[in-house]
Amino acid sequence: MVKSWLQKFTRRKIWIRRLIQAFFFVLIALIAVNHTLAESGGGLPLLSSASLHALCPFGGVVTIYQYATTGTFVQKIHESSFILMILGLLLAVLFGPVFCGWVCPFGTFQEWLAGIGRKLFGKRRFNRLIPEKVDRVLRYARYLVLAWVLYMTAASATLIFAEYDPYFALFNFWSDEVAVGGLIVLGVVIAASLVIERPWCKYACPYGAVLGITNLFRVFQLRRREATCKLDGACDIHCPMNIKVSEKKVIRDHQCISCMECTSEARCPAAATVEFVAGGR
Repeated sequence: MVKSWLQKFTRRKIWIRRLIQAFFFVLIALIAVNHTLAESGGGLPLLSSASLHALCPFGGVVTIYQYATTGTFVQKIHESSFILMILGLLLAVLFGPVFCGWVCPFGTFQEWLAGIGRKLFGKRRFNRLIPEKVDRVLRYARYLVLAWVLYMTAASATLIFAEYDPYFALFNFWSDEVAVGGLIVLGVVIAASLVIERPWCKYACPYGAVLGITNLFRVFQLRRREATCKLDGACDIHCPMNIKVSEKKVIRDHQCISCMECTSEARCPAAATVEFVAGGR
């Protein structure tokens, strides 16, 4: 029954995914603006005026150490971040990093920029700036970023990542809450997104690094049936994270974002070849 529901859902997922992405992007943008208006005595009463720090699940990750040792949260982090972190991890254990592929507004922003990049540079030149061997190594850099953020936050008891967070900078660039470092990183990501697909997600996002680990053991996996695979590379071409789906039987790559763009219900021309199933066997 679960498999049947998933197959029915993924047949309509192309437009559903884009609709969900657009919804969360607009929602976060409105909340960010409303937060600024609320600080000056205005704002819309029907819309949350919370800071984006309170709505980011990664905030729950960076405050784990302080919460475990003192029972308090890191400055600017709220209980809501902790709750969102738990929900994000539960979803990831079941379905993989769906937050990255379906919800994260900054990931959506990069995908939109990639669309512009393909038109500017063409599909053959876009996303080919970094040699494959170098790219393979750089993809683990986000784990170094994660380790640095966790260590610095635990040592300083402050939200050190806020000084460099391009996501926060994107939705608060007009505010004096944004640090220069965040704006610089945002500018670099914008420029890189015009030539590389989801550069922040691939090489630097610490929360993506956390959720990416769940690809190793998540309940529902992406599986490729070798018997029916045409090896035409359609699944590889349409993967926003450039995973070689056609070379794998079960997709356990730490960079998979569960967007399901590679599935037979979406891009793969062979029916029942790349599927989203329980167990991945």
